[in-house]
Amino acid sequence: MQDYKSLKVWEKAHQLVLDIYKATNNFPKEELFGLVSQLRRASVSIPTNIAEGSSRKSIKDFIRFLEIAFGSAKEVEYELFLSNDLKYLQIEVFTKMDNQIKEIKKMLVGLIQSIENKK
Repeated sequence: MQDYKSLKVWEKAHQLVLDIYKATNNFPKEELFGLVSQLRRASVSIPTNIAEGSSRKSIKDFIRFLEIAFGSAKEVEYELFLSNDLKYLQIEVFTKMDNQIKEIKKMLVGLIQSIENKK
């Protein structure tokens, strides 16, 4: 369909992954196989599904992968909220990433609607 790297939403999702990896380096060691692993996995799922979906030949398949990316974004949103409540994140870091994930979710919805309108 198109090169995923040309999609702004992919760029923003990739940057969020980098930010999450950096922030989770400071989490307690006992969270390494818990919240750290889950947050990293869910965040990586967003740009990964955008990339995989963009390679699909059908619009229906691309939309399905974007919806999976959106689900992962909702998961990340909650895990960031939990991390903040557990005081694992500085408020500035949480606020930045919370804004990033909200923007990514809006962009995913917009992209899905745009593609559906072209059908």
